[in-house]
Amino acid sequence: MAILLALGSSVVWGCADYMGGIFTRRQPLAAVTLVSQATGFVGLVIWFAASGFQLDGRAFGFGLLAGLGGGAGLALFYRALAVGTMSVVSPVAACGALVPFGLALANGERPSTLVLAGAVVALGGAVLASAGEHRADDPGRRLGALLAIGAAFALGLFIYFLGRGGQHGETLSTLVGARVGSLALLASWAIATRAPARLDRGALAGVALLGLLDVTANGLFVLATARGYLSIVSVLGSLYPIVTVLAAYALLGERISPLQRTGVALALAGVAVVASG
Repeated sequence: MAILLALGSSVVWGCADYMGGIFTRRQPLAAVTLVSQATGFVGLVIWFAASGFQLDGRAFGFGLLAGLGGGAGLALFYRALAVGTMSVVSPVAACGALVPFGLALANGERPSTLVLAGAVVALGGAVLASAGEHRADDPGRRLGALLAIGAAFALGLFIYFLGRGGQHGETLSTLVGARVGSLALLASWAIATRAPARLDRGALAGVALLGLLDVTANGLFVLATARGYLSIVSVLGSLYPIVTVLAAYALLGERISPLQRTGVALALAGVAVVASG
């Protein structure tokens, strides 16, 4: 079940990331991030009210830390998707899975050698496509790569603290804390920089859907961490670049190189090894 939930989160995150990259090419970054995050927060508040307003302080604290990393990572990532090549920026950002993977192992998690090997192969496959970005001569692509590296670290912290909240056993409190943290950070950034935050009316429904997809993926991931090793779940949840790459290929006509195809195959093989272990 942990494997299925983690893979489900990666699929939904991949769809959300594709939409985020599309919208930030046409709309102000602050508007997309704030509206999408606020929409997800409204959904969580409704869920929170239906549950009787029971808040777990420790899980909320982990979520708050996750939200700070998530807000920063989201802004960097969407900007990278807007200026770079979507099928390459997304795998670079997936390197952020190394952060929770390493921290979880340092904190004492000990999956089997077979499962660890499968996780490493899966992660290696997901980021393999990033090799071509460092040879790009286009300044926009180089900027996209640099932004994606920053996003990788911030999103890695997001995944780690989100997972810690899930391990504490209170999904909703973790998600509410994460959304409060990300909204506070993004709103402060928009105010401090006077970033344009007006969204075209025609884009409102799509950006709102993006926010709901994002919070759904977060929820699936938190549920997965409550049922499996954070070190493994964090890697499986970070396979979302595969979805983004395929969507960019099918809908935008972006080229998928033989190296990227190899990466997809390796990622799927790694997931199979993890599942068998």
